[in-house]
Amino acid sequence: MIRAICPRWAMVVLLALAPLLQAQTGHPAKGTWLGHWGPDGQTQRRVVILLDWRDRALSGTLNPGPRAAKISKAEIDYSNWMMRIETELALRPGEAAQRWVAVGKLENLGSWTNRRYSGTYTYGGETGSFTATLN
Repeated sequence: MIRAICPRWAMVVLLALAPLLQAQTGHPAKGTWLGHWGPDGQTQRRVVILLDWRDRALSGTLNPGPRAAKISKAEIDYSNWMMRIETELALRPGEAAQRWVAVGKLENLGSWTNRRYSGTYTYGGETGSFTATLN
């Protein structure tokens, strides 16, 4: 009698835990990244990168809000965890949007609290560096 109950009980526990285990999986780039970008240490702009992972593709928004810029291209080279993000971005209302391209490395992928995305960007004719951390 005990042998018949134990396997059934184990199956019930596993089935109950399955949704929780599945909820813990996700793409390492998915989430909200906060940071700064600029041509030098004096000129830095705040950036919010909201990334989602659906249907085996990254998508998202740069600076969600009134002047949000939909990410037109986001791709990762998984051999070295280099990520490239492209969008059209206007810094001020009424300003013409310019191409913003960021290419950087994803680091500390095993950490939930210390993931980092950093590298270089181009914005129109401007170039510089950026750094963002996953929140």
